[in-house]
Amino acid sequence: MIRKNYYTIPGAKGRGMLADVTYHTAHPKAPLVIFAHGIRGFKDWGTHNLVAQHFAENGFRFLKFNFSHNGTTTDNPTDFADLIAFSDNTFSIELEDLNAIIDFACGGSFLPAVRQVYLIGHSLAGGISIIKTAEDKRIAKLVSMAAISHFDTLWPKGSEEQWKLQGVMYMRNSRTGQNMPYKVSMLQDVEKNPERLNIRAKASQIKQPWLIVHGDADTSVPLTQAEDLHAAQPNAQLVVIPGADHVFNASHPYLPDTLPATLLQFCNDSIEFLKE
Repeated sequence: MIRKNYYTIPGAKGRGMLADVTYHTAHPKAPLVIFAHGIRGFKDWGTHNLVAQHFAENGFRFLKFNFSHNGTTTDNPTDFADLIAFSDNTFSIELEDLNAIIDFACGGSFLPAVRQVYLIGHSLAGGISIIKTAEDKRIAKLVSMAAISHFDTLWPKGSEEQWKLQGVMYMRNSRTGQNMPYKVSMLQDVEKNPERLNIRAKASQIKQPWLIVHGDADTSVPLTQAEDLHAAQPNAQLVVIPGADHVFNASHPYLPDTLPATLLQFCNDSIEFLKE
């Protein structure tokens, strides 16, 4: 039987992060996968619950969580109800959040028998996960999912000077219609931490097994970024899924009870890699 446990974990600046762990009751101490969502994402987006169930059915515990400053709140976990918090987000904050999640997972109080974790990061969180994997030996294996290879892919090229003058930049969320605010503190974070926040440099430092997965129909993060990551770390495995877009052909809301074929392939490739 598949079950799910729910938690609230303290994140950056004391903001609570909602999290859940999906598992099969026959395997309560199965290996733990941590999934980190991308920008303008959240733990219950689209197909994430179906993915968690699929991993649980295949012998894993699957933990997913909301980053502390992703714009959702504990009362509104699937809406961007707090754009002030969203605007305050930085890459260093997400690294702090991810560390808190791994601390929680390996702490023993709630998830016994966890000594190491497997990490899956999507899009922006793919880049965050690459940095964290290079820094943290508790991560036994990494799967990057349509990951970015550099942070400046997240904003329009050449916009930095105007961004600094205005202090905030707005980018429209095509799904919700909201103008999402990005404070210049996000840019300043990269400028103040050039070594730590160099994704490709960190990629070259990864010693753990790493699976890079990307779709060849991704128009948000081009396939060339996956190739950049693979060039930085040739020991990683690169899998290109034909016809897969940035979210592997999922959507939000997602009404079917089965995964899109390309996302199912991602899951099965990842499961095979993690079981090796």
